Amino acid sequence: MPLQPGSRIGQYEIVAPLGAGGMGEVYRATDSRLKRSVAIKILPDEVARDPERLARFEREAQVLASLNHPNIGAIYGVEESGGTRCLVLELVEGETLASRIDQGALDVPEAARLALQIAEGLEAAHDKGIIHRDLKPANVMIAADGSAKVLDFGLAKALEEESAGGGSASLSPTMTAAATRLGIILGTAGYMSPEQARGKAVDRRADIWAFGVILFEMLTGKRLFTGETVSDTLAGVLRAELDWKLLPSDTPGPLRRLLRRCLDRDVKQRLRDIGEARIVLADWLAGKAPEEAPAASPAPGRRWSLAWSAASALILAAGAAV
Repeated sequence: MPLQPGSRIGQYEIVAPLGAGGMGEVYRATDSRLKRSVAIKILPDEVARDPERLARFEREAQVLASLNHPNIGAIYGVEESGGTRCLVLELVEGETLASRIDQGALDVPEAARLALQIAEGLEAAHDKGIIHRDLKPANVMIAADGSAKVLDFGLAKALEEESAGGGSASLSPTMTAAATRLGIILGTAGYMSPEQARGKAVDRRADIWAFGVILFEMLTGKRLFTGETVSDTLAGVLRAELDWKLLPSDTPGPLRRLLRRCLDRDVKQRLRDIGEARIVLADWLAGKAPEEAPAASPAPGRRWSLAWSAASALILAAGAAV
């Protein structure tokens, strides 16, 4: 049942609803002790009523609370009152990246600047072994000062179900059941990596794929993978030919190459570390030209051939001078 303005959960007074999704209902609230505004995310019933999942969720929340980075929305704690369990989160004022993309493509510098901040947040979390698993524009807030903050970091894993009798995947765009078992998918269809869509185990490269999709959509203003149904969308993720011509003509070469590395369906060929994306974006924004690859040394036989050719040229030149 939705919470009403004025109701309380512990020290937090509900002010207004902010939204709802696969990860739970979200409300604006006031912390009566610290006198600050926060976001309250109510846990889904299937988590709150399952002691094992709730205990695991609270353990995951402790890990997530250790993340302290300006481009990651902070988790302040877990609260319970009157049988209602919730997460207390940093309230980020602004608009979602999804809303911004709906208004049209971002210019290249703005897209690169936001992508750089997203990459910095991802890198900080990946360094602690935390994978987002549901990275998408709706989970990125553009704050009033123009900075990007990634929200719901790691909550997909925290909410997953690992028990033997786990539920089946939902048909909603966000699927949150049994992520770690083969054959069950978790995430948002249009931003799932191919290995996620196939129900395989995932690592940080799933976030890198989603990062590539987001950067592509910022530059084009268009959804990369979409369809009438979730199944149609997943089919596109697995097989659709990527239309690189949609990218603006002024998209610089380093960003084009970065996108191709992030959106390689072969996970072994995909960019392995989001820190590499951060470096590419930071260098381009700073006006640094990409380093040229060193010229390959000729093979031994080729070196002998070049040396003989050079000696022959010298002999011919000497003969001509006599």
